[in-house]
Amino acid sequence: MLKDRPPGTFVVRDSNSFPGAFGLAVKVAQPPPGVQNKTGDISNELVRHFLIEPTAKGVRLKGCANEPIFGSLSALVYQHSITPLALPCKLVIPEIVSLPGILTDPAVEHLESEHGLPSTATALLAQGAACNVLYLASFETESLTGPQAVRQAMGILSQRGPIVPTVVHFKVSSQGITLTDSNRQLFFRRHYPVSTVTYSGMDPEDRRWTQPNRDTGLPMNAKCFGFIARKTGSKSDNACHLFAELDPEQPATAIVNFVSKVMIAHMNKPQP
Repeated sequence: MLKDRPPGTFVVRDSNSFPGAFGLAVKVAQPPPGVQNKTGDISNELVRHFLIEPTAKGVRLKGCANEPIFGSLSALVYQHSITPLALPCKLVIPEIVSLPGILTDPAVEHLESEHGLPSTATALLAQGAACNVLYLASFETESLTGPQAVRQAMGILSQRGPIVPTVVHFKVSSQGITLTDSNRQLFFRRHYPVSTVTYSGMDPEDRRWTQPNRDTGLPMNAKCFGFIARKTGSKSDNACHLFAELDPEQPATAIVNFVSKVMIAHMNKPQP
C-alpha cells in the first residue's frame, strides 16, 4: 500500500504481536544509514515500521527516549506531522477533497477508518485537544499581537511580585479556546471564540516558570507560552494570556502548534 506513496505517507494498525499496541508504517525518502539491501529493490527498505505502545497516560513510540507521551493516537499523529521527533520524517496528513462522482483515496479512507484517526484539519478540530496547564496571568497589549505581544506580557510578568498560578483545563476546538478552572480559584470558565484568537506562541526569550511545584515542592523548569485574543466588543484591543506547561509529557510546543497550525490556520483558510 505504501511503496508507491510519497514520503511521509503512513498507516496505523493494531499490533498482532503486542496486544493493545499499534503498528506504525511510514514511507521514507531513503533507507536509514547502514541498512543492507539484499533484494536489490530499494523500495523494500523505504517503508519503516514502528511500535506505538500504550501507557498509563496515553501512547508513545516504543524505544524512543526523546518522545513524549501523547494523550491519544490522533495527538501523536498530529504532533509528528509538525515535527518528526524520533521518526525519520514528518507524517503527512492528507487533505480529503469530497466531490460528487469522485472517489476518495483508498489509503485516506483507511487512515480515517482505523481507530478514528483524523486526516483533515476539520476532523482534528472536531475531535479537539485538551490538557492541563498552569494559568499565569493576562495582560492588555492594546493593538500589539504576535510574538512581540507574548514577549511584552512575559516582561511585565517577570517584574511582578510572586504569583500563584492556577491549574486550568485548556481545550482547543473548532469553537475556539476554552479555559476551565476546576477549583474555581480565579474563575469558572472562560471562552475565547476562534474568530478572536490571532496568535499563539512560545515566549521568544524562552523564560521559564521556576516556582516550586505545589505537589512535589521541587522547583519547576516549565516552558511558557501565550495566546493573543481580541477583547470582547473590540476590533483592535488585545489581551495576552500566559501559561506554563504543567506536565513535560504534554509539552507547550504541542499546544502552540495545535492552536496556530490547526485552529488559526483552518480559520484563515480560504473557503471554496
